Amino acid sequence: MPIYEYMCHGCQHKVTLYLQTHSTSPPPCPQCGNNTLDRVFSTFAVRKTHKDVYDSILSNNQLTRGMMRNDPKALAEWNRRMSQGEPVAPEYEETVERMDRGEMPPLQMAGTGSPVEESNTE
Repeated sequence: MPIYEYMCHGCQHKVTLYLQTHSTSPPPCPQCGNNTLDRVFSTFAVRKTHKDVYDSILSNNQLTRGMMRNDPKALAEWNRRMSQGEPVAPEYEETVERMDRGEMPPLQMAGTGSPVEESNTE
């Protein structure tokens, strides 16, 4: 169902209405009942899909090479792009900030919180 925004000339409120179809005459203002609503253009957001984000990352050769070298700064950038601006836990944010400074955080065993030593098994 489309969302339309209107400005009421009677009470100066901006109102958001869910309408099944767009008609030529706007409904009355839900705030004051006045019939002088003018439709206004609204802002909107389009979120990228994970595939779009992956494609963006993979098309950046410098970032991809950094990730392949386990460069902490490249991994921090990957994390930022993948989170797409969504709120993250403070611990996660702190880890990404450390990686931005070039520090590689210690590996953690899932659920233990204990660092795991990396082994060189080549």
